[in-house]
Amino acid sequence: MTTDSIPVHTADTRPKTAPKARRNTAPGGQGRRLFRHPGAGRQHHAGPVAYILLGIAALFSLFPLYWTLVAASTDNTRVTQTPPPFLPGPHLLDNLGKAWRDAALGKAMLNSMIVAGVIALSTVLFATLAGFAFAKLRFKGRNILLMLVIGTMLVPPQLGVVPLFMMMSELGWGQTLPAVIFPTLVSAVGVFFMRQYLTEALPDELVEAGRVDGAHSLRIFWSIVLPIARAPMAVLFMITFVHAWNDFFWPFIVLDMTNPTVPVALTQLSAGYVRDQSLIMAGALLGTLPLLAMFVVFGRQIVGGIMQGAVKG
Repeated sequence: MTTDSIPVHTADTRPKTAPKARRNTAPGGQGRRLFRHPGAGRQHHAGPVAYILLGIAALFSLFPLYWTLVAASTDNTRVTQTPPPFLPGPHLLDNLGKAWRDAALGKAMLNSMIVAGVIALSTVLFATLAGFAFAKLRFKGRNILLMLVIGTMLVPPQLGVVPLFMMMSELGWGQTLPAVIFPTLVSAVGVFFMRQYLTEALPDELVEAGRVDGAHSLRIFWSIVLPIARAPMAVLFMITFVHAWNDFFWPFIVLDMTNPTVPVALTQLSAGYVRDQSLIMAGALLGTLPLLAMFVVFGRQIVGGIMQGAVKG
């Protein structure tokens, strides 16, 4: 038996090489190598410094609300002392009840709820419609109209108070809620906000697909645009509602104390010769509670909608 018929196994002495990087096969990326980042897919945890900074920011944000609670629970003499109190007192319920009666906050809160709700809903609807038109529809003068809308944000609201008041008087809306609602049914900020979002988040292919299926613009808006724009619409609703609830300047001009909103009604608490600071703080606390309740109830849904919209965008 010869040695030629015996199989001989020899070690592979060829140098080991690293596996080749996967090449991109996308149409526009031939020859481009894709490397996975070492930290991709990992869950990053905040360090102690981040928690400390967040805690400090939370304390600064909550301190005005806490001080309002402290001032509303003491008497006027204790509030004006130096140093001021830093712990709640025993007069909170008494001050809240007196502020509720003296400022007629029951009717004021109902008026503010109507005004803020109607303004927020109309702003969301009209701003989304206009934002969709400016973002995806092609018509003559689109850019000029958009510039005019943005230009209105540069005009101070105080310049239009006199002609706007005269217009409300001619319509017979003086001292009524429509005089507060009508001038703020839509805002240029809301139109620009929705236009910027829909420009990026709404693909042109979806609009064209709707056109091919025979859908008109309103049908496309209802079936395609609204589901995509739910997250920014929720954010715009909350911002507009809070702004309309806290608005004082225009309602103070067109409304009287027989039909006020909450900010106008709170001026009753400081109308005396000697201002009761604890009573004023109690009224401010009552006026803030509906907004806090709304954020507590709908805050999680709004944040979840924002994150969902960001992922889809």
